[in-house]
Amino acid sequence: MARDMSDKEILQMELEQLKIEVNTPRTAVSVNCKEAMEWVEAHADADPLIKGVADDKNPYKGDKGGCIIT
Repeated sequence: MARDMSDKEILQMELEQLKIEVNTPRTAVSVNCKEAMEWVEAHADADPLIKGVADDKNPYKGDKGGCIIT
């Protein structure tokens, strides 16, 4: 797409994007990190990556045989 556009058109698009971004509300990283940590801690019980999966519900665990090379 950029190949079909002149330098002026590309700069105009970038300017429009910057105008949008300058009006985007900002929050401090410390606030965002705190909120993210609180969310993870609140949902940790239901997260299989943190809690793990019970052996009886794990389709990839069990004695289903192995790979046999003949």
